[in-house]
Amino acid sequence: MSAELKICESVEGDFPAIESLYPQAFPDEDLVPLVRDLLSDPDVAISLVGTVGSQIAGHAIFTKCCILENGIKAALLGPLAVAPAWQSQGIGSAIVRAGLSRLKDEGVNLVLVLGDPAYYSRFGFAPETPVQPPYPLPDEWQGAWQSLYLDGKKLSRSGKLAVPPQWQKRALWAP
Repeated sequence: MSAELKICESVEGDFPAIESLYPQAFPDEDLVPLVRDLLSDPDVAISLVGTVGSQIAGHAIFTKCCILENGIKAALLGPLAVAPAWQSQGIGSAIVRAGLSRLKDEGVNLVLVLGDPAYYSRFGFAPETPVQPPYPLPDEWQGAWQSLYLDGKKLSRSGKLAVPPQWQKRALWAP
């Protein structure tokens, strides 16, 4: 990477570039409606961009959630996208690490993700069993439901992740 990567919170002027990232990174998935819904409510999510020069090279959203049974502060990581020209250069990893650091500073105890275990395990995510997603996952996705305890304290009992309305669509939790 020739220019320096900067990570900061997105602003409204970034939204068109953010929305254009997702079809490039995930041509077989339509994540733009979810991204648009999450970006429209800054109280619900933290939106971070990674820029190289003046170009947005990557983006991630961390949605504020909680565990219903005990009120533990949690966050849901995703979507995360990096422009194809910038993939495999550490941009996604840097954005995720910056987001995890910020969440920890805000007192979030637990971060969950539904994603590729080979990718997210590099941050310390591991398959989650005590916290259930909002909807049942297909069997082939069970290993993709992962968690990272930012304070190092695992849950002593099970619970269900409470998500804001943007994530309360069954189609987001099924193939």
